Amino acid sequence: MPAPLRLFTRVVAAFALAFAAAAGFAGWQLQQPLALPTSPYPFDVKAGASLTAIARELTVAGVIPGERWLTLLGRWRGVDRTIKAGNYEISAGITLSGLLDKLTQGDVTQAALTVVEGSTFAEFREMLAANPAVTNTLRDVSDAELMKRIGAEGSRPEGWFFPDTYFFGAGSNDVALLTRAHRLMQSRLGAAWAKRASDLPLNDPYQALILASIVEKETGRAADRPLIASVFVNRLRIGMRLQTDPTVIYGMGAAFDGNLRKRDLEADTPYNTYTRDGLPPTPIALPGQRSLEATTNPPKTSYLYFVARGDGTSEFSATLSGHNQAVAKFQTGGR
Repeated sequence: MPAPLRLFTRVVAAFALAFAAAAGFAGWQLQQPLALPTSPYPFDVKAGASLTAIARELTVAGVIPGERWLTLLGRWRGVDRTIKAGNYEISAGITLSGLLDKLTQGDVTQAALTVVEGSTFAEFREMLAANPAVTNTLRDVSDAELMKRIGAEGSRPEGWFFPDTYFFGAGSNDVALLTRAHRLMQSRLGAAWAKRASDLPLNDPYQALILASIVEKETGRAADRPLIASVFVNRLRIGMRLQTDPTVIYGMGAAFDGNLRKRDLEADTPYNTYTRDGLPPTPIALPGQRSLEATTNPPKTSYLYFVARGDGTSEFSATLSGHNQAVAKFQTGGR
């Protein structure tokens, strides 16, 4: 065999060997169980998300060893554009191939838990404990220990979980659900804070979370939330007390019997915004998206007061005399 032909044959053989080795390694890699950060591991896929974006997110989270493997597998199979949106959970033992199957088949979780905007964290815990599809591991765990187990900072959980409907596999544990709700609140709060008004009299995202929870509890009417937020922001700006009933009620805890009395407004607690300046020490509920947005970007108004009209809406006033007239008209008590 002529020398050039022998060289060509050797080069071809080397390429074939390298290709076979690469293919073998790729096949081995695709069948290896993923080293999940937790099991089950929950994550969400938003509508319109690309496989590349999903792979990048899962790589950062430490779910998959590198985004290229999932992306290349999807392209090789021709399914990289058929990803289904939804809430997913993956468990120990799943491979890259199995993960891609889930994403393309829409193998989303089945059970659902709805956390209503304005719920307290205590109510959220009760819902988890009462849901037969949830495996409870935190029933007798303190709030501080609970925060530690989900990898959250601080020891006070109130406000730190986003109210939403969560889909999950039957038997999923409460830690996974709380972790998901906490991550979502961190994401939503961070996004709202990043777009906040430049002159907002709040020092950090946590103060925004506290105020958003108050706005959430003051009204269930979406159209009133921005105006209520403007009242509280205006009060904070001039050093006026917030004087809001929901904080007083929260501070009373189990002592609240459904009827807020004058003596309750005068009894000092860390949450009594009639007796104390500024914000209470923690949120008083789980605020939703519109309350977060209203709080971080309230409209420019001169309002300092509001009172319920009795039909679910509120009457807003810029002066005390105007507020007193509104109170007399609607006879529901002022703020």
